Amino acid sequence: MQTFAKKRIEIIVEAPILQRVLDLLDRLQVSGYTVFDAIAGRGNDGSWRREGQVTMAGSVVMILVITSEERVQTILEPVYDVLSRQIGIVTVSDCQVVRAEHFK
Repeated sequence: MQTFAKKRIEIIVEAPILQRVLDLLDRLQVSGYTVFDAIAGRGNDGSWRREGQVTMAGSVVMILVITSEERVQTILEPVYDVLSRQIGIVTVSDCQVVRAEHFK
């Protein structure tokens, strides 16, 4: 089966700014993304768990975007503008897909 080279962007943010990032991705006409809830993790401030939280304020989500290499910078720059004042992590890696037409 033939595969096609694409870029995988993972954006990890606190849940309260999720909609702001999704609105931005929509304005950038990102062809698709998926949001995952994080249930636990560990960072510079130690371990955390979603269990027992009363509000979404401390919850973390990951937004997964797969796109062409040509689009990466046009997505990263405005995302950075949002996250530069927030808690967040962005990673970019290479990936292979089997249906290239779904990821522009």
